[in-house]
Amino acid sequence: MKLQSSIAAFVFLSFILSHCGLIVADLNSDRQALLEFSSNVPHARKLNWNISTPVCSSWVGVTCNSNGTRVVAIHLPGVGFAGSIPENSIGKLDALRILSLHSNGLSGNLPSDILSVPSLQCVFLQHNNFSGLIPSSVSPKLVSLDISFNSFSGSIPPAFQNLRRLTWLYLQHNSISGAIPDLNLPRLKFLNLSYNNLNGSIPSSIQKFSYDSFVGNSLLCGPPLNHCSPVTPSPSPSPVHEPHSPANTHNQKATTSKKSFSLASILALVIGGCAFLSLLVLVTTICCYKRKNSQSSDVLKGKASACAGKPAVNSKDFGSGVQDAERNKLFFFEGCSYSFDLEDLLKASAEVLGKGSYGTAYKAVLEEGTTVVVKRLREVVAGKREFEQQMEIVGKFGRHPNVMPLRAFYYSKDEKLLVYDYMPGGSLFALLHGNRDAGRTPLDWDSRMKILLGTAKGIAFIHSEGGPKFIHGNIKSSNVLITQDLDGCITDVGLAPMMNQPATMSRANGYRAPEVTDSRKITHKSDVYSFGVLLLEMLTGKIPLRYPGYDDVVDLPRWVRSVVREEWTAEVFDEELLRGQYVEEEMVQMLQIALACVAKTPDMRPKIDEAVRMIEEIRNPELKNRPSSESESNVQTP
Repeated sequence: MKLQSSIAAFVFLSFILSHCGLIVADLNSDRQALLEFSSNVPHARKLNWNISTPVCSSWVGVTCNSNGTRVVAIHLPGVGFAGSIPENSIGKLDALRILSLHSNGLSGNLPSDILSVPSLQCVFLQHNNFSGLIPSSVSPKLVSLDISFNSFSGSIPPAFQNLRRLTWLYLQHNSISGAIPDLNLPRLKFLNLSYNNLNGSIPSSIQKFSYDSFVGNSLLCGPPLNHCSPVTPSPSPSPVHEPHSPANTHNQKATTSKKSFSLASILALVIGGCAFLSLLVLVTTICCYKRKNSQSSDVLKGKASACAGKPAVNSKDFGSGVQDAERNKLFFFEGCSYSFDLEDLLKASAEVLGKGSYGTAYKAVLEEGTTVVVKRLREVVAGKREFEQQMEIVGKFGRHPNVMPLRAFYYSKDEKLLVYDYMPGGSLFALLHGNRDAGRTPLDWDSRMKILLGTAKGIAFIHSEGGPKFIHGNIKSSNVLITQDLDGCITDVGLAPMMNQPATMSRANGYRAPEVTDSRKITHKSDVYSFGVLLLEMLTGKIPLRYPGYDDVVDLPRWVRSVVREEWTAEVFDEELLRGQYVEEEMVQMLQIALACVAKTPDMRPKIDEAVRMIEEIRNPELKNRPSSESESNVQTP
């Protein structure tokens, strides 16, 4: 028995040692492969890769798995790489999932061993100088492949027909020729083959994609391009010249007369129709002008005019509870340049901007032309002293460029008013979900990133300046206003503690963290959860909170987790966003941050200042190796 026990122990120990040795060998192999790549490919920006520093925690642009045993991602866009990638370098990273080397000067053939790495999911090599054939051996797990804006030639490999997980395929602006294979792939959502040398007919399986996906291929035909000609047309027969007889001349004149008559009739109808429409427009304009004059006279009498599509309101609606003895007790904060008083404010023309959970916001235009926003609060439970103290604190936050400054306030028993600057850029909600028919321009990726980063900075400032007990408590896209520089500015700061909120919080608010069943349990981490939902709203274009006129409300964290359960796909992203310029890897990384922020357990969520740092690193990869905090481990690589 002792001998058998000794043998068993020896075998087990040998297994453990060999397994540990295998892990070290794998990480060492990854290190050697990366050093082989960096030593053979010149680069303008110096990399801190050397054998004496740990790969997973120190090497710029390198990401390892959660236990630090393998390299799973390389993010090195725009670092000035030039020359060709050697064989047996990156292709030896057999645990690699994401490879991003776009916007460099890499040239020559793409080594065949790179795309065939079995774990590879996302490849971003656009805007380089690669040439030669596209490797025919590709990873079956490939989700995204972008090799656009290079000089690849040859045909699209038939192996692409077997990529069942492929969602993004961007091959535009190359020199690819031949026929398009039948890409009948169940998850293919985004395809661009434009500006190549492709020929033949477009397979029916991809005819659902837009014209822009195929334009620039002069020999390509079929929907959505011009239809293919089934048969080459035979030469037209030579015209037969008949002698000019009186009968023929008469027939020709009759035909000409009929054509002329037909053309004259059409012109007469068109001119008459235009004249009728012009008269109709003129009459409508005169009626509108008279109506406008009538409304203007109402404004002079104390009534508020309304914008088109907005209900008219009485300007006294936002001051109906103002007491006569206190009509001029409007408190302005230091540094405010406004010179009006409460009486002027109550005389202003006004329109309703929106009704939120804390009250109604009005746009007020004073007689001297100054435009402000007046928020009339409802169900305030704070007494006058407590209200004034809270407003003093809120007033100090306005010095941050991403926090909406409170300019003035008014308090009486029956009325509580707040005065803010008017932001003509509107709210993030309006930019994401507004009606395009009303002139809204889709918000592009760079703008979304800038707005969300600014918003995160504003929330981080509130948390740091206000202390652990000071929370926002009502973070949502309608409370993110847009500056003239297209930056995010958070509003409704400091109002939550003063409002009469029910003890049991409604789950209808899709921004609210799951632990916030009681209004007293709102914390910094629940603000982080709300910000995470805001990120998901920006990425998906879906609405997490019920608004009048919007029916497609979604529990965003649950829906995104269900879609992205096993691998990252494009199905979660806003289609309006994907029609413009964007960077896939940045979108995936932002999705990671958002999912970390909406973790069900508060302790698993990053702090808001850590979320700021992670967003900044996405746009500026060189910041990646600043001193990190322990919570960064909450964000996992896909």
